[in-house]
Amino acid sequence: MSDVDEAVTRAHQEGWARVVAALTRRFGDLDIAEESAAEAFATAVERWRADGVPPNPGAWLTTTANRKAIDRIRRENKRDDKHEEARLVHDDDPPEPPGAIDDDRLRLIFTCCHPALAPQTGVALTLRMVGGLTVPEIARAFLVAETAVGQRITRAKTKIKAARIPYRVPSAEDLPARVTGVLTVLFLVFNEGYLATGPDTDPVRHDLTAEAIRLTRLIRALLPEDGEVAGLLALMLLTEARRPARVSADGELVALHEQDRGAWDPALIAEGHRLVRERLAAAAAGVAPGRYQVLAAINAVHTSARDARDTDWSQVLALYDRLVRLDPSPIVALNRAIAVAELDGPEVALATVDRLEDDLARYHAYHATRADLLRRLGRSEQSRAAYDTAIELAGNTAETAYLTRRRDQLGWSPPGAATETRPSPPVEGR
Repeated sequence: MSDVDEAVTRAHQEGWARVVAALTRRFGDLDIAEESAAEAFATAVERWRADGVPPNPGAWLTTTANRKAIDRIRRENKRDDKHEEARLVHDDDPPEPPGAIDDDRLRLIFTCCHPALAPQTGVALTLRMVGGLTVPEIARAFLVAETAVGQRITRAKTKIKAARIPYRVPSAEDLPARVTGVLTVLFLVFNEGYLATGPDTDPVRHDLTAEAIRLTRLIRALLPEDGEVAGLLALMLLTEARRPARVSADGELVALHEQDRGAWDPALIAEGHRLVRERLAAAAAGVAPGRYQVLAAINAVHTSARDARDTDWSQVLALYDRLVRLDPSPIVALNRAIAVAELDGPEVALATVDRLEDDLARYHAYHATRADLLRRLGRSEQSRAAYDTAIELAGNTAETAYLTRRRDQLGWSPPGAATETRPSPPVEGR
């Protein structure tokens, strides 16, 4: 990859959401915002090769995208309205009244997650508009066909335009009812950064994890007493703390039990543990924890152990039992089975995993988990076949390298080597 290609890729990772959000605020049209942003990035590839990378790539892209949007509006309207021309060129609309938080990207998330949209549709739209994920990446995150994702995004844009859904952060009285969908989106954006599904992207995308954390902090400032907001932030922090140890120097994913715990970020762990303790205190006072709070507590157990052998698996399993009652999904059941393997052995866990085949047959982590359990039982041929399927379905380059090595090492199996699954980031394996 050339220096210009690297600069464009970095600018896309760091600036896509800013450009799209700025254009959405100005022009009020998601199609114009997305397509003009895409045109600006395409122009950057050509212009930067000829003229060099500008000193401020983000500003260059925003300016270029604005010009692209104006040109498109002029072509479509074909009007000779001087007042409209001046408005487009000078962008002299008065600013909105200041609120608790003024952030274009936060406004864009609430627009995309409006209750007028079906939840899955809003999530897909937000991952595209805010996260900058491609349709194939979103499809892998949802475990659905690419055509279905494309249709969801198109329908969502049409609905927003037809219903004139406002581009703003909701009022204080509306926030609690709107926050659930937003947290789902932020969780998926973080999850994509934590273990990127695209084969042509970095295996760990810090730009996405950092943006998800930043936006979750903004939501927490809006709703400081909301337990699930605090739980999601704690989950993200405890996961992000382990990022420096998760990929080896040669680009292979490092399993949790093999990670250098001295490389984990102590400040992020301390902040995450503090949030978990706050929620435990609330639970002791009779406030039932939600899904993100339980996931955060599971990760607190893992990050409290100085050595993988010190992990309190009984506590992990008890927390999973609570999580299953809140979220009886097959992916949670798969993660729970990994904890069962540590306490009751791989044979008991495998029986649970095999019952999930109908739901997770196209999910690479199902086959990776099954492969590790089979190898621990000495069933090498079946384990190899499961690894082959997992490798075929996996899109993350670091994960593929890890699974390939594990397959090629059949015949030797350390305890605790099972993989974690998505979309429940850093639960059991990595």
